[in-house]
Amino acid sequence: MSTELLINLAFLMAKPTGISTYAFNLFPHLKPLNPTLLSSRNIPDYNCYPVPSNLTPEQGTKGNFSRILWTELQLPKIYHKLQAKLLFSPLPEAPIYAGCRYVVTVHDLIPLRFPRRFSPLTNYYRYLLPLVLQQAQHIICDSVSTANDVMKFFQIPERKVTPVLLAYNEAHFRFLDLPKRNYFLYIGRHDPYKNINRLITAFANLPNKNDYELWIAGSVDERFTPTLKAAVTQLGISNQVKFLEYVAYSELPTIINQAIALVFPSLWEGFGLPVLEAMACGTPVITSNVSSLPEAAGDAAILVNPYNVGEITEAMQSLANDESLRMRLREAGFLRCKLFSWEKTGEATAAVLRNFL
Repeated sequence: MSTELLINLAFLMAKPTGISTYAFNLFPHLKPLNPTLLSSRNIPDYNCYPVPSNLTPEQGTKGNFSRILWTELQLPKIYHKLQAKLLFSPLPEAPIYAGCRYVVTVHDLIPLRFPRRFSPLTNYYRYLLPLVLQQAQHIICDSVSTANDVMKFFQIPERKVTPVLLAYNEAHFRFLDLPKRNYFLYIGRHDPYKNINRLITAFANLPNKNDYELWIAGSVDERFTPTLKAAVTQLGISNQVKFLEYVAYSELPTIINQAIALVFPSLWEGFGLPVLEAMACGTPVITSNVSSLPEAAGDAAILVNPYNVGEITEAMQSLANDESLRMRLREAGFLRCKLFSWEKTGEATAAVLRNFL
């Protein structure tokens, strides 16, 4: 068995978020390249090479550490055994000093922008990632913002970096014409850079907050969620703030469609998929005016300074009270999200990979 292109999917999770969502939507558009998928699960209609199933973020730090070891020690053996010409890694991990030619995707440099002192991820980005990027044939980035970060943080030449903007699943995220309910919605992790603490405070400052709820959708993280829940209790809004935990992919369109607005005031994002997904559902968006988020939102969202709680409150109040503003943003969002598709993202990614096959 031999193959020209390997795609490393060892990180895929059963409950897809972030990078897994990216990979699931991307690799079908790379099928014309006839790749072999390195995956712990069998994916119909593809050549698959089995890899261990304990290499994902679902196993926590142990899973991530095991995947790095596997990438450095076992992946080169597979690459040479299959006589591959190129490895594509949809996340910024690849074998170094192993004679493997590869292209990687960098989604963001958040572990360097918001470092945590004892975080293995921060240490990976500081010490191993520079070597991965220096030895890569090419680097794909989710946005112009992330591409600029890669060049700035690691002194990577511009010719070696291509921004390929992400997209959304248009068959899944769409307008359902459901009755609106009185809640604002956040979707994502609970990490501090996601800025949920300021979102909670902004909601608590709404003059008529008793008329609304704030729904926070995202897996519980014992490092951060208890602090957020304590803030909710301290502000006296426990009856209005719901922590939904992980919401199944199949259920997301319904809860997005029925929200007054998606509020996504992150301090930094590599792209910000929930912004596009909400627009596709006809739900107005409030998001940050920093990093890549304006690249996703364009002029079809209310952009706020994520550090300014008052701006977030004002935007929420405006959408709650002004039906014409909601309708205007809904129509603008429909037009905006049509500029993005996984087919475009896949074709642009395939064009990069062909250059190195």
